[in-house]
Amino acid sequence: MKNKLAQLEQYMERLVQEGICIAFSGGVDSSLILKVATQAGKKLKKEVYAITFESQLHPTSDLILSKKVAKEMGATHKIVKMNEFENKEILKNPVNRCYLCKKYLFSNLQKISKELGCNYVVDGTNADDLKVYRPGVQALKELGIISPLKDLGITKEEVRKMAEKLKISVSSRPAAPCMATRLPYNTEIDFDLLKKIERGEEFIKKLGFTVVRLRMHGDVIRIEVAKEDLKRLLEKSGEIIDYLKNLGFIYITVDLEGFRSGSMDIPIL
Repeated sequence: MKNKLAQLEQYMERLVQEGICIAFSGGVDSSLILKVATQAGKKLKKEVYAITFESQLHPTSDLILSKKVAKEMGATHKIVKMNEFENKEILKNPVNRCYLCKKYLFSNLQKISKELGCNYVVDGTNADDLKVYRPGVQALKELGIISPLKDLGITKEEVRKMAEKLKISVSSRPAAPCMATRLPYNTEIDFDLLKKIERGEEFIKKLGFTVVRLRMHGDVIRIEVAKEDLKRLLEKSGEIIDYLKNLGFIYITVDLEGFRSGSMDIPIL
């Protein structure tokens, strides 16, 4: 890991020298990229831009966290409000939704990057993202977006270890994919429903569960938590049921397989 961190530092220093914009979500991957970039920026006396998209498909808490982390690192943070749904196809939530969305967002980020005088747009895709269904990665490749973690073969586990070593405050933060991943593909995106799902997930997290997903299947809401937390989830089922039913959910189930990243992708793989 020590060698990979040194390689990442050298890689980022070369990019920072010529000006970079980092797509910054506040998650551990982009936070590691930003931390290494800002260290290089201080050394080279170069400004490092962190660009966060304000999107209808990400919880408000993500925006608040991104501001906090960017400030901790001393980056120049810009929040850009985007409407991915100018592309009506995205609203239909097709199996290539992630590709369409990334293409739209990063095309706009490239324009912003040019306006800021930066030569490179960088994102936090890691090596493990190539092992799962990530159609957005193809969009990044087509646009020429640079993904240092992927290029250097740095895995999610290595990202977390490096982030911990560098004392990044979100080093243990769970992944936080867009809210559309809570709906089956080819189900039209309903923002009122997604807000209810977001509120339900936040409520369960406040009960002490680190990783929570509520996945919607027609009238059924399926709760995913870490497998080792299933017993505790059932112990708190009364208050969870009451809260979710007050939100309007009718049938509430627990996934006995526990949390699985990308579980909505299973039918198409």
